[in-house]
Amino acid sequence: MPEDSGAGGHHGASIELENLSKQYPGSPTPAVDNVNMEIKAGEVVIFVGPSGCGKSTTLKMINRLIEPTGGRIRIDGEDVTDIDPVKLRRKVGYAIQSAGLFPHMTVAQNIALVPKMIGWSKARIASRVEELLDLVGLDAGEFRGRYPRQLSGGQQQRVGVARALAADPPVLLMDEPFGAVDPITRDHLQDELIRLQHELHKTIVFVTHDFDEAIKLGDRIAVLREQSHIAQFDTPEAILTNPADDFVSGFVGAGAALKRLNLSRVRDVEITDYPTVTVDDPLQEIFNRLRSSGTNEILLLDKRGRPYKWLRRGDLMRARGSLARAGTLVSDTVTRDATLRDALEAVLTDNAGRVVVTGRHGEYTGVVDMETLMNSVHELLDADRLEALEAQHELEGARAERTHAEQEGEGGGMKA
Repeated sequence: MPEDSGAGGHHGASIELENLSKQYPGSPTPAVDNVNMEIKAGEVVIFVGPSGCGKSTTLKMINRLIEPTGGRIRIDGEDVTDIDPVKLRRKVGYAIQSAGLFPHMTVAQNIALVPKMIGWSKARIASRVEELLDLVGLDAGEFRGRYPRQLSGGQQQRVGVARALAADPPVLLMDEPFGAVDPITRDHLQDELIRLQHELHKTIVFVTHDFDEAIKLGDRIAVLREQSHIAQFDTPEAILTNPADDFVSGFVGAGAALKRLNLSRVRDVEITDYPTVTVDDPLQEIFNRLRSSGTNEILLLDKRGRPYKWLRRGDLMRARGSLARAGTLVSDTVTRDATLRDALEAVLTDNAGRVVVTGRHGEYTGVVDMETLMNSVHELLDADRLEALEAQHELEGARAERTHAEQEGEGGGMKA
């Protein structure tokens, strides 16, 4: 993909936080104490930590929804601590939990807020709204005129992200944006964000208390303790394999190998092809495909090539000329950006030993089966074991050397 793909827009900007602090009047300790951090342009950085550790406060100081009491914020080298906050918020998109859409405005009006404020023309706004709805996977014709109450939680959240991206800001701040939706929707929204980021290369700062979400989305994760003190700021791999201290280990929790499943994507494993037919195919043809495929079931796609139902031999016998009541609906699908953990969950809930992988518009692209996933889990576990063994050998080697040195130095005043 060329560097400048996507909506010809701004790529990310670097962010520097320097001695950033927030002290609320009447409170003995600062809510945020002296945070220093450099975030690279185009990077996704996740703030994760216990509730009340100041992660949201730190985030909101970046676009000055909360004014810092001390310290500096630089975006692309420009000190924004002193510029007009409204001008700052054009550079910085903001998406929050439960979308925070204005209920009396349509989807299009919600998305148009900032562009309108900046004085874009009506035509430019209209085409931007269309482009963004497509970008977040909603049909513009269908959703443009709807009101937030007519949308599901996941759809509202997509509109929230579209609104945050409307004026094409280089920086996107997200405050637990997927915290209020159900787990399946949350997985899909996370995948969507990863896909968007491949296209847009924004700088994203994202707050969550869900460590699995942090691992899945972050290029780097900042694990924060009280007053936003940084316990560890590193890649997901480094934090999983070498947590800095007990506080971080507590966050990583048990089952690091399972958490490693959050680091591997569906696109990293083998996606197998599967016999498919469409709703427009005559029943006899479907029958023949199933017979010649050597499998005991076949995947039925809808008119737009999206997975619709699994059909087994018996279903077809009972179909009697109509597929309307035959087969079982495809309940859950994953995209190439989904993690192996998402895929494993989908496989287990569907209990048929496989899950369909879909593309950009929900179209069928293949299947991942239980065997593939199990092999990946075993590979990850083996890698972990090997690493642990090597670390142990190194430790024993160092210990032996130390003992040897101490014995050499007996009486030679070598004791440290």
